[in-house]
Amino acid sequence: MQQDLNNLLKLQEIDYFLGELERSKEYLPDMMENLKRELAESQLKYETAMSDLEDANLKQKTLELEVKTKEVDLQKYQQQMMSIKTNKEYDALVAEIDMIKKGISSMETDLLETIELISTLEANINEYKEKLSHIKDNNSKQLAILQEKIDTIGDKVSAKNGERATVTTEISRQVFSIYDRVRKGKGGSAIVPVKSRACGACFKTLTPKKVQEIKKALKILTCDNCGRLLYWDADISA
Repeated sequence: MQQDLNNLLKLQEIDYFLGELERSKEYLPDMMENLKRELAESQLKYETAMSDLEDANLKQKTLELEVKTKEVDLQKYQQQMMSIKTNKEYDALVAEIDMIKKGISSMETDLLETIELISTLEANINEYKEKLSHIKDNNSKQLAILQEKIDTIGDKVSAKNGERATVTTEISRQVFSIYDRVRKGKGGSAIVPVKSRACGACFKTLTPKKVQEIKKALKILTCDNCGRLLYWDADISA
């Protein structure tokens, strides 16, 4: 019976590994999507900043040209002041000059803000570029590793199923039937060690008699509370 217990532990380890492989079919693609999403977001952030910088540089050039044009107009109107003959003409020209000055002042303020924006964008772009490079390098490596794991799941499952079939043939049908029923019904561990004179899964205290029977391992014993198979491990159970 001790051999059956040992084989059950081997079988449980194999089943746990198979369960992990099945779960990996779900979480590995999710992990890959997260890595791809992170890379795409970083790429978009960098490209958006580059586009904003291009727009800001164009705006700076446009404002500088407009300011120069307005300054030329201002000089022209100021020169015309010398030839004014009537108060009406004078008032109209002064109003035009004031309007041009206000326009120049507004454009210069906008120009200063644009230059500051360009400075900020250039600093951000250097940061985004460095971060993007790091993410590309790291995520591409991680994606390759994850893809390799996905590609080998089928082979690993086949290999483990082969091991399982071999171990299963070495366990009596009655014992395997109990194990399989508990595993499917409870999930997780179907066979657990005694811990502090109690079931290692539900922690229900065992009677002294049952503890002694489990130690002897003359037959398969289960927990009266949760139904899991029990075994004695001197390093854990004592």
